Amino acid sequence: MTESEESGESITAEGLVKLKAELDELEGPAREKIAERLKVARELGDLKENAEYHIAKEDQAHLETRIQRLREREKNAVVADAEAVGGDTFGFGRTAELTDDAGRSHTWTLVGSTEANLSEGRLSAESPVGQALRNRKVGEAVKIATPKGERTFTINSVS
Repeated sequence: MTESEESGESITAEGLVKLKAELDELEGPAREKIAERLKVARELGDLKENAEYHIAKEDQAHLETRIQRLREREKNAVVADAEAVGGDTFGFGRTAELTDDAGRSHTWTLVGSTEANLSEGRLSAESPVGQALRNRKVGEAVKIATPKGERTFTINSVS
């Protein structure tokens, strides 16, 4: 692992595309919308007691903070190569079909913590489950301690 990878935030290529799309939206249409809201609110008169103006200014501050955070994430992003691990190994950026000890099927893609959303099938590589499953091969049964007790996941396939 290079020095930049150690200090950077691992992200999938898809995650980086989504991050850039969100930045484009926030820096373009979202900023324009806030500017229009501020313009309309200023036209209402006295700014000291103008609730719409103060709400718009607060929303503008939140928007700029979000943009700043996304720019920082983009600057520190290190796109992880999904092909860096073997064909039957569940590695970063790869998708696995698994079965848990209750017989339920799961399809998870191993992603960076900022991309994670388990309801969408994106498992954080930094999570305890993600760490335990990372670099495991098809056919392996992995026991993982969870807050609800020990669980076993079997990796059925990797793509």
